[in-house]
Amino acid sequence: MRPLAIITGVGPGTGSALVRRFHEGGYQVAMLARSESRLAELEKELPNAFAAPCDVADAGALHSALNAIESRAGVPKVVVHNAVGGAFANFLDVAPEVLQQNFQVNVMALMHLARWAAPRMTDAGGALIVTGNTSALRGRAKFAGFAPTKAAQRILAESIAREMGPKGVHVAYLVIDAVIDVPWAREAFKDARDDFFIQPAAIAAEVFHLAHQPRDAWSFLAEVRRFHEPW
Repeated sequence: MRPLAIITGVGPGTGSALVRRFHEGGYQVAMLARSESRLAELEKELPNAFAAPCDVADAGALHSALNAIESRAGVPKVVVHNAVGGAFANFLDVAPEVLQQNFQVNVMALMHLARWAAPRMTDAGGALIVTGNTSALRGRAKFAGFAPTKAAQRILAESIAREMGPKGVHVAYLVIDAVIDVPWAREAFKDARDDFFIQPAAIAAEVFHLAHQPRDAWSFLAEVRRFHEPW
């Protein structure tokens, strides 16, 4: 029987690439996203992937989806929190409610996922991987509605890692220091060369690698960026 991977935030870029990579790697994949139509398309394409549509910011809906997944496919071996809530404005312009909503997606959903999954993984082992970005490390002027939530997400993941690592659950945080190659980014950076972008498949490959590191060489904080990116 295929092990189970649960992936949140299955959008047209990184999320879909994650589903394909874990499916290719021998997993059955439970896909969480608000867009039922996108999940339905992936279900048709990938015979061992199935949809669990929900809004991860809604704690009740998230728990219902997770319990339904467990009833269908058992306990997960890997959980990837890829769902993201973002906003780009300075602190004077962004509505406080936007920051609160992003906190629900980026931080509270991780809290609920971890509290549900970690006890189930303790005996058998497993991995909880969180996709982050540079906003988890620094706050820029127009990221006031976003960066605080990603920084909190990283610290929460580290707290979970320190608690669960000795119990056999590997928790890792992947900082993506690059613009992901998705249609809206291509539109925003029309004059950019192809090597300006990071490919979703490359991110998915690194997440898969983190989820399968040997126990004597676990990473917590990992980073990926373009070869020419200044940092």
